[in-house]
Amino acid sequence: MKPRQKRGAFILIGLAAVGVIAALVLNALQSNINLFFSPSDVAANKAPADRTFRLGGLVETGSVERGDDVLVHFNITDNAKTVSVVYSGILPDLFRENEGVVAQGKLDANGVFQAEEVLAKHDETYMPPEVADALAQAEADADTATAVGETK
Repeated sequence: MKPRQKRGAFILIGLAAVGVIAALVLNALQSNINLFFSPSDVAANKAPADRTFRLGGLVETGSVERGDDVLVHFNITDNAKTVSVVYSGILPDLFRENEGVVAQGKLDANGVFQAEEVLAKHDETYMPPEVADALAQAEADADTATAVGETK
């Protein structure tokens, strides 16, 4: 093999190795991303059915039902759509009805969100940006639907 051919072979092997490493890194990043969805997104089937994601909104007033031991059923709403949630664990001290919450988990076959973790806001003025954006978007969509309904 000539020196020029050896150099070309090393370059090709190096490029192939970089490509394989890049593919592995991108695959690892993609599988570890936790996406945020609002109840309206879940109702529109935008949320993945087979992956963990974060669901955020407000705890619907009157929806909290405590079951055996630490099992809790409640609804999360963005004032447009509502998703039922089941969580088995100790809820944060700041978990309250009509307050912001973010839950991490998966949807089951019945469309109920099986939460693995529930996070509540950390003071009376804070709301996670994703939840605030989702509530604002749901309110804007409701206003648009009302305006369209009035013009007909």
